[in-house]
Amino acid sequence: MAQTNITVFEKDLDQESLEYYLNKNIIAVDCEMMGLNVTRDRLCLVQIGDEKQKITLVKIKQEQTEAPNLKKLLESQNIITLFHFARTDLAFLKHYLSIDVNNVFCTKIASKLARTYTDKHSLKELTREIIGKDLKKDQQSSDWGNDQLTPEQIKYAANDVLHLIEIYRSLETMLKRESKFELAKQCSNFINTFAELDTLGYRELFEH
Repeated sequence: MAQTNITVFEKDLDQESLEYYLNKNIIAVDCEMMGLNVTRDRLCLVQIGDEKQKITLVKIKQEQTEAPNLKKLLESQNIITLFHFARTDLAFLKHYLSIDVNNVFCTKIASKLARTYTDKHSLKELTREIIGKDLKKDQQSSDWGNDQLTPEQIKYAANDVLHLIEIYRSLETMLKRESKFELAKQCSNFINTFAELDTLGYRELFEH
């Protein structure tokens, strides 16, 4: 994908991008953070993509507490919002930007329900099997808090949402075939609660 298809914004979506994505039925979203501890490691970047592979990256600044256009988009009742392992991203979006994402669907949960013939459910593995491409993860542990993202980071961030809708369509077909699609939606609907429990430190609430 050419880099000209990727737009990078500071702090929030512009109005034109907001209106563009609000007219979509489904979008793919991902986040990059300084680490995975929601109360310690800040949110640095939010990536958005659609079926036409229009990719938008929003850089979140240190001490930033709101992004009104991003909030309006992600809280829309009319858009399916895809994540891969939504639980972590939802926790960070709520903790740092007070965003309660609506209509969540998690492709990692969907993969675990549909692809019971394997224990490999990473985005890299799904991209390889469903899309037939090797998703490079070499920038996963890089410094996302830097003021200037490198071309490699931008490409990596875009790739995390580039194929997610196509992956969702494939998993949706499998789940419906196996009569598990409604179960996947019910699981996804509960992720906001799981994310809140994670933020409060309740990691094993449902264990014996």
